[in-house]
Amino acid sequence: MANLLTRMKNTIMADLHEALDKKERKNPTALLNQYLRECEAETDKVKQLVERQSQLKEQFNREYQQALEMAARRKHQTEIAIRAGEAELQEFASREQVQYEERSARLKEAMENAGKQQSELERKYEEMKHKLKDMHIRRLELMGRENVTRANYRMDQVLDQNTGSDKAYARFTEMETYLDQLEEKVNNNYHGTTIDARIAQLEKEYKNNETHTM
Repeated sequence: MANLLTRMKNTIMADLHEALDKKERKNPTALLNQYLRECEAETDKVKQLVERQSQLKEQFNREYQQALEMAARRKHQTEIAIRAGEAELQEFASREQVQYEERSARLKEAMENAGKQQSELERKYEEMKHKLKDMHIRRLELMGRENVTRANYRMDQVLDQNTGSDKAYARFTEMETYLDQLEEKVNNNYHGTTIDARIAQLEKEYKNNETHTM
């Protein structure tokens, strides 16, 4: 029974991997976008952990400073109790001093460990941000190649008469012919207008000359 379940699991996983491979080959940009979203989510989680670690380090530091302060206070109180001959107060203050000193030593070690852990987390977080940036650049590169490929395919459909897109080619040729005719018409109108204006100018100059001659 266990072997059967194992084979079924392996078959399902193989089918899943095959489907993912087909999806990646069919639309690599979409799959890369999915990876990017997942990496961005993980990076945000790590950022929160780094910030949390920094807060813990600061909290350790505050507790450490308080323990040092209390140890110093109890030490001073012990000395006063000794001078005053107060054995009971001396014993209490001395016992408290030892406890605060032990606590401060433990907190100092925890604070140092938290600092090392924070540095390691920050290093890994920076690496993750660089990887994420590289993936964004990779996506842009992939999108650029994909866009060029699609553009070339569309242009080949229009420009290549032998690709089976005779209809598209015929429309393109028809448009070229129309533009040529339109350009010729515009040029003829321009030259016609220019000739009319020139003749009118010559007639005007001729009449002016006749008037001056008379």
